[in-house]
Amino acid sequence: MSLIIVIDDDPDIIEASSLILKSKNYDVISALNADEGYKLVTEKNPDLIILDVMMDEPDDGFFLAQKFRREGITTPILMYTSVSKALGFEFGSSDMVPVDDFVEKPITPDELITKVEKLLKKI
Repeated sequence: MSLIIVIDDDPDIIEASSLILKSKNYDVISALNADEGYKLVTEKNPDLIILDVMMDEPDDGFFLAQKFRREGITTPILMYTSVSKALGFEFGSSDMVPVDDFVEKPITPDELITKVEKLLKKI
């Protein structure tokens, strides 16, 4: 069973994401900020990280993703964002946005499961 960590400062997003993922038999743990999230990722070695862009600071998610990659953590990252893809972010290939995929909030349960399954197939 895959372990997924959801890092988001919105308890409602964490709860909804966790319910959806647990319904598909994923193990889910969560953190409400970047510091807690970093600690959980380094301690638990998850199969997937779901990370919000904006938490305590508007770019906490970007900085945390960069920190993971600098430290050699290659776990796939799905980034939740309220920022439109129309801004031209390129994920994965950039040091600025070193994540594997983005998804706009709000996300449907089917879209979340599809993205998660796709990223977990990469590992």
